[in-house]
Amino acid sequence: MEAAAASSVGAGVGPQPRPPLGFGHSQLRSPICSCLRTPWPASRLLCGGEGGARPRGAIAAASGDQRRQQQLGELEAEAEAGSVLGPSRSSPREVREEMARCFDLVRRLGRGAVYLGSSRVPPTHPHFLQTTELAREIARLLDCTTWTGAGPGLMDAAIQGALEADKPIGGLKIAKEAGEWTSSGFHPYLPSETYLTCRFFSARKHGLVDAAVRSSTADRTAVIALPGGIGTLDELFEIMALVQLERIGSTLPVPFLLLNYDSYYSKLLDFLNDCQDWGTVAPGEVAALWKVCDGNYEALEYLAEFYDVPAAKRNYQISPPLKQHRTSYATS
Repeated sequence: MEAAAASSVGAGVGPQPRPPLGFGHSQLRSPICSCLRTPWPASRLLCGGEGGARPRGAIAAASGDQRRQQQLGELEAEAEAGSVLGPSRSSPREVREEMARCFDLVRRLGRGAVYLGSSRVPPTHPHFLQTTELAREIARLLDCTTWTGAGPGLMDAAIQGALEADKPIGGLKIAKEAGEWTSSGFHPYLPSETYLTCRFFSARKHGLVDAAVRSSTADRTAVIALPGGIGTLDELFEIMALVQLERIGSTLPVPFLLLNYDSYYSKLLDFLNDCQDWGTVAPGEVAALWKVCDGNYEALEYLAEFYDVPAAKRNYQISPPLKQHRTSYATS
């Protein structure tokens, strides 16, 4: 409460914000402070300190000053009682319950390869076909469950690959996806017991991370970052930060692959190199967090080496690498 209120001290300076949703103007009794408790007593806000003289520029009318002190006191008392903020929020409990359902799904289906990627890539684009091949071969190579956000685009491509490999599939879907299947919480063809539609992004993210974390040496997992937009970049950098801070892979390392199809991420990598030049990223720090792969063969060989897969079992059925011309997903 004290920390959260620190930002509200200056709420009386400048234009007043609109009342939060669920609050009427009549509930905001004082225009000079927010409804959160201030970090200092009202006497210190409106006077020169406890027992001190009134500073120059303070409110001249004593009656107005006293009224504001009274209003601040009322607001502090209401904030303490929780009456201004209304009934206690149910979302923390709901998030915990949804996380528990995500963890239970991971426990039932098994950990494996987690795919992050754009929901906007059409099935006709070369990256869709490459992702399908990659997911199929990784599922066979690691004999693991394929995990995605259970959405369209490259997430669907990974699901198609797992189906071709006849390996388990798990999905943690979000009700609103930046793609086609936005109006329904149901997947068009996956069995309902293989996926969960999440209401909260935090629960979904925790579930996908849990699907990638290795609890024993028998677990063969990976995080595969495919080309994507804002949502993919959000997940990508969050995974990178968790690996950097050893929240993932502290005991058993987890391979993290960035698929740089047709140099899709090259400018991002240039930017991260610039960060190193500026000193905001340590030399070699980013390269130590993931493996950048230009194609499927490089990715498969990296995983095979990581998990000591015998050469006799590295029978990849992938198309020859072809350098594609840059093709927009929107025009494919």
